[in-house]
This record gives sequence, C-alpha cells and structure tokens, in this order.
Amino acid sequence: MNAIAPDSSHQNELKQQLRQLESIAALSGGIAHDYNNLLTAIMGNLSLALETMDADAEVTPLIENALAASRIAKTLTRTLITFSKGGLPAKTPTDIVRLVKNTAAFSLSGSNIRCEMVPASGIWPALVDAQQVGQAIHNLMINAAESMPSGGTVSIRFGNTTLDSPNTTLPPGNYVHIAIEDHGFGISIKNIDKIFDPYFSTKGKGEQKGTGLGLSISHSIIAKHGGKITVHSRVGVGSTFHILLPASDPSAKIEPPKKETKTAAQPEKAISGRGKILVMDDEVMILELAGNMLQHLGYEVDFAEEGETAVHKYKSALASSAPYDAVILDLTIKGGMGGEDTIRQLKEIDPSVKAIVSSGYSENPVVANYADYGFCDVVAKPYEMVEFSQKLHRVVNAL
Repeated sequence: MNAIAPDSSHQNELKQQLRQLESIAALSGGIAHDYNNLLTAIMGNLSLALETMDADAEVTPLIENALAASRIAKTLTRTLITFSKGGLPAKTPTDIVRLVKNTAAFSLSGSNIRCEMVPASGIWPALVDAQQVGQAIHNLMINAAESMPSGGTVSIRFGNTTLDSPNTTLPPGNYVHIAIEDHGFGISIKNIDKIFDPYFSTKGKGEQKGTGLGLSISHSIIAKHGGKITVHSRVGVGSTFHILLPASDPSAKIEPPKKETKTAAQPEKAISGRGKILVMDDEVMILELAGNMLQHLGYEVDFAEEGETAVHKYKSALASSAPYDAVILDLTIKGGMGGEDTIRQLKEIDPSVKAIVSSGYSENPVVANYADYGFCDVVAKPYEMVEFSQKLHRVVNAL
C-alpha cells in the first residue's frame, strides 16, 4: 500500500486539476459567447459609424483607434473559445513537425528569440486537432520568450515513443514526443507544481513573467487530446516542457494544412444592396445592429428572436407576394431553437432558401462545414460592416 500511495495521490491531484480546468473551461465558454455578442455590437456599430462619416471628420481617427483595439480584443475571445472547446477536438492525422515549426515561426516572429529545430525524420503523424494543438504550442512559445526578455534560443526536439506499461497515467500505445527547451529564468521548486493552475503567475525577481491562462490552456488542450504535458526546470538554467500526443497510424493519409487564401482587396466602403432579409438572434443589441446595418445598405429587414418564429415568418412570407431574399441565423439561441434546427426546417419549406449562419464559435462543425448543413455562407461574430455587406451581397445575388 505504501509503495503505490504516492502514485495514487499524484493521479488524484491530476484528476482534481483537470476537473478544475474543465470547470473554468465551461465558464470561459459562456463568457466568450456573451463577450462575442458585446464585441459584435461594439465593432459593428463602430464600423457602421465610419461608413456614415466623412473620412476627414475630426472623430474619425478616434473611432478607427477604438475599432483597432476591438480587433485585438477579438483575439482574446478566440483564445477563450479554444479553451472552452478543448474537450471537442476534431482530430485528423497531422504532420506534427510541420505544425510545430510553422507555429513556432509565427509565435516568435519579430522577437529577439531564435528557434532551433533539432533535425528529425521518421516522426509519426499525430492524431490531433491542428488548430487547438497549434494554440497550445503558441502559448508555450510565448511563455518561453517571456522567460528570456534579453533574447535567446528555444530548442525543439521530436521523437517517437511507445508506452506499454499499465503504471503510466496514459494508456499504452504510440505517442509523439515534443520537447520545448528555453534558457530563461527557470521555475522554482515551490512553484513547479502550480504553473498549470489557472491564473497562477510568478512575478518576483528571477521568476517567469505571469502566464495567466496560457499554460492552463495548453495543459487542457493536450489533456483533452489524450496526451500529457510535464515540465523540468532549474532556476537560472531554464525549462523544458515535454509533450506526449497520441500518434496516428504511420500509414494514415495526412491532410495538407489549409492555406489561407488571399481574398481580393476589400473596398473602403460597404456594398449596398436590395432585398428583404430575415435576421434571427436572441440578443436585442445584435438585432438592432443588424437592422441598422441592413437599412443603411438599402435592404428591408425583419426580425425573429428564435427558430420557431423565424420558420413561421418565412413560411408566411413565402406564401405571400413578398418572400425573403435571404435569412441570417444565429447558431446558438438560449432556450429556443437555434440555427441548425431552423435551417433544417426552412430547407423542407423552401429547398432554395438562401441562408447565412452567424456564430462566434468558429470551431463548431456547422460553422466549419456550413454548406453541409444547408447554409450558403457564414459570418463569424464579431463582424464589421464591410465583411457583413460583402457576404450578404454574394448570397442574395448567388455570386
């Protein structure tokens, strides 16, 4: 009994920490959803204000600055959503070496930190959600950079490993090992067991900068993938984070990373249009914003706060001489029918319905694969006037 007590105690601590992270993740998801709606109202109204003002107006640069700050806040929302959705990774066989290399290069660009990738060949593909694991690696690279304010080198090594012992915290199987080593302040013994705790930070002399949620998010993402992250550190020498991620079948087909296609340069002004648009959202401020935007663009607009009302209004309009030219459906409706069920019923009524899904959850399958669910396009919250008008113009005119 005494011989196995420490391992049992350690596993209980890990389980308790994971439950704590899951609770905070759930809270973060709710906060992110509400925060996205607020940002949508802020960014949408700011961009609408710019559309109605002269470029040389005295307050124009002030509004532009506020909009720029809101775009930065938008990235925080995405981080919270990644954290809250860490339990739902969309796993595919992934070239983990390429993913880590690209993420590290992006994370350290413009800094005084150099990344050294130890040559690796024959590394198994990892079965991961590339976007989520990329976020985890990004957080670790930022943490490494903050530990070396005067500059330095981050070394990254890869390896294949097989676990076959039932005494480990991970199930037996093949794993990809990633080691990220910095030469920064290091972490003291009294803090080493706390660094993955949410909101824990060390700010004293000779310690790392505050990590906020960064390391907690990385820990949550790795754990939800069935992996493990640990750290070894010495004060004044540096830290090495070790990551184990489940490997995919080495012969599995690796999907190439999605390349960001450069869209045509957006016009300085939004695209006007004509038509009758139905907007469904459970937030009054979003309905007001959408109404103001659409009327400014030249559209006629009608509203619904949940799916049942939207379906009823669409059916009535279709039976009359004034059908809707397009509908914009919020994916998540509190206490009511959301966009996924609504579009299903609308397609039964009118197979040619032109619908746009609107949501702040970019990782939701409906958003990621909107066409498979019957939508023509997606407008992600928070959105601005130009993007909103362009997508609506394309959908209404079937471009």
